[in-house]
Amino acid sequence: MDCSRLKIVIFGAYNAGKSSFIQAIDPESHHVEANNCDIPTTVGLDFGRTVINNRKIYLFGTPGQERFEFARGIISRGMDGAIVVADTTRDLDGLTEQICHALSVSGYPYAVFLNKCDHPDSRPDRYCAVTGSAFSMEISAVTGSNTTEALHEFLERYF
Repeated sequence: MDCSRLKIVIFGAYNAGKSSFIQAIDPESHHVEANNCDIPTTVGLDFGRTVINNRKIYLFGTPGQERFEFARGIISRGMDGAIVVADTTRDLDGLTEQICHALSVSGYPYAVFLNKCDHPDSRPDRYCAVTGSAFSMEISAVTGSNTTEALHEFLERYF
């Protein structure tokens, strides 16, 4: 692993806030998306970058639909760590649970960022089953609240 640069892959279910998280970190980020019922959705990947403590951090966002499992596999090759973005306004879904389980047995450092915590319907406690051994923080990707701090904390803990 080249410690001067890190590849961090962002996972999560459809509409969890992966693209918004990457945009909050890097407003110049790039997206491959299509409209799904008039809502843009990632169909390829998101890509953003930043520099933290003289390290280049590359963020690769994955699509959240189950049918894009192949893309998640391709994008995750060579990753140094992962972040799972979870929508706390919805119940824990199977895809998020599956991704967290796979990461927990993989040996890769990962975190669960509990998104949309500024929403009145937010219930981060819905995600206790997947945050038990993982580092987690509450964020709001749309407003950018706590996103940079969460990324910094994740990197300090594991890298």
